[in-house]
Amino acid sequence: MKTSRRFFMTTARLHIWLGWLIGIPLLLWTISGLFMVSQPIEKIRGNHLKAPPAAIVPFNPVAPPSLQGRAIISANLVQQPDGPVWIITFQDGDKKRASGKTGDILPPLTAIKASAFAQNAYAGEAALKGVTHFAADANPLELRRGRPAWQAVFGDGTHIYIDAESGETLATRTGLWRAFDFMWGLHIMDLQKREDTSHPILILFAALALIGTLFGSILLFRKRKSRSKKKVPSPSMETAPTPQAVRD
Repeated sequence: MKTSRRFFMTTARLHIWLGWLIGIPLLLWTISGLFMVSQPIEKIRGNHLKAPPAAIVPFNPVAPPSLQGRAIISANLVQQPDGPVWIITFQDGDKKRASGKTGDILPPLTAIKASAFAQNAYAGEAALKGVTHFAADANPLELRRGRPAWQAVFGDGTHIYIDAESGETLATRTGLWRAFDFMWGLHIMDLQKREDTSHPILILFAALALIGTLFGSILLFRKRKSRSKKKVPSPSMETAPTPQAVRD
């Protein structure tokens, strides 16, 4: 009996100390998780701000792209604001544009062309405020694509990223998306890159949370003694003798 009581007392102490240790991570996981599920993912991704892709305007003849002797993975013919182009994905991961009419490789986008491409990809009503070029190794945290890109900033806080070499729309980022991304970083405890879902700190606190939950579950089986209050007998009420009884 004493051994069982000592075991439950030790488990209770450990449960309390673990509660103090994992309380803040559990609170952050709950708050961030609640925020992330409170909005439809389509709204977070800014689907309502994405213009549908344009249909290819018929033309003839279609010129095959100039591959310059390089191995490719794919070549897709698409319509872009400056006409039909081939989007070529090379085996080494590089991407280029080639004219659909001549097959020639096209140069990277200029700021003026990037502005036109961004406005063509944007379905909102805010005005374009400006564009900024980012190298492949210097992507903003909200992009993380490893591609040279133009960032187009609109008046409503929307950022549209255009690939500087292929002209493709890489990402549409809204204020809500950035808040979601921050909460995701809190959730996985990686605010720096927001991509690592398997690192020692996260694994440690998840394991401690599991152990704390197990300790709490064990304590559910602890028997509690019922402390019933002892009833104090009330003093008996004796009636005073009548004068007649005293005389008798």
